[in-house]
Amino acid sequence: MSALAHDKRLEIFRLLVKRGPDGFAAGVIAEKLGLPAATLSFHIKELDRAGLVAARQDGRFIHYSANFTVMRALIGFLTDNCCSLAESARATSCSPLVQPVRRKRA
Repeated sequence: MSALAHDKRLEIFRLLVKRGPDGFAAGVIAEKLGLPAATLSFHIKELDRAGLVAARQDGRFIHYSANFTVMRALIGFLTDNCCSLAESARATSCSPLVQPVRRKRA
């Protein structure tokens, strides 16, 4: 969570999640977000340490993508444990924001 606590790292991660498994080359990320290469490198390193991004070499370029396995595990943990220690049975803040649509049977 601390890796995503910085605005720029969260912005990088959001961009990579939106891009999907193909990811972007480092230069493209820097250009899209208006970041100097050194700043991007610093933030990518922090995301990599947290396991949130994966890197792959493609010729002389490094492509970064979100590590969806780690992201899903984090989301699953947060969802499964939401309000698990709440003292009140009325922990309404743990209710889903969007209620599932119930379809009538024909």
